[in-house]
Amino acid sequence: MTVDPGALAHRTAQLIDRLARVTRELQFCGGLNPAQWEALRFVARANRYSSTPGALSEFLGTTKGTVSQTLIALEAKGYVLRIRGTEDRRQVGLTLTDAGRTLLEQDPISDIENAAAKMPPDQGEVLLRSLTRLLHDVQARHGVKEFGVCAECTLFCVNEPEVKAAGGGVCGMTGDNLSEEESGKICINQQRAG
Repeated sequence: MTVDPGALAHRTAQLIDRLARVTRELQFCGGLNPAQWEALRFVARANRYSSTPGALSEFLGTTKGTVSQTLIALEAKGYVLRIRGTEDRRQVGLTLTDAGRTLLEQDPISDIENAAAKMPPDQGEVLLRSLTRLLHDVQARHGVKEFGVCAECTLFCVNEPEVKAAGGGVCGMTGDNLSEEESGKICINQQRAG
């Protein structure tokens, strides 16, 4: 059976739109709204260079004022802390509180993760590659900043024997050693090959 590429693209867009709507609806729970859940997830996943209100604003594709209101709500609920830089007091970092980490254990997006886990591995890998490519193309077309995992960045280095042995790497932009945990976090400075 031959599939019309135009019809396939149209149906794919419809399914992604519907999944996005369902995902959004799932996130009106736990006393939070979707933007607050997404901010919690970002703070949990962001590396030390990206766990800032400015990076969160870029990641969410929203204004700094909107992010500020989201952070005020999350701070008031005891889920996020803003931490002033020690060297530059104008710099603000974000971190989750224990309550924020506990709440993320009940993340409504886990329903989608659980459904995805039921897919055969080969189909899951194809879907992951396809959605990654689709997201990259749409972001590039609209000039949206692309975030990515440190270990997948072209600047990530594992040449240092002691760092490599520890499972981490080195950020080629800053020269900082990255632990294995940090290497799996997302970064605003992500650079992709090609």
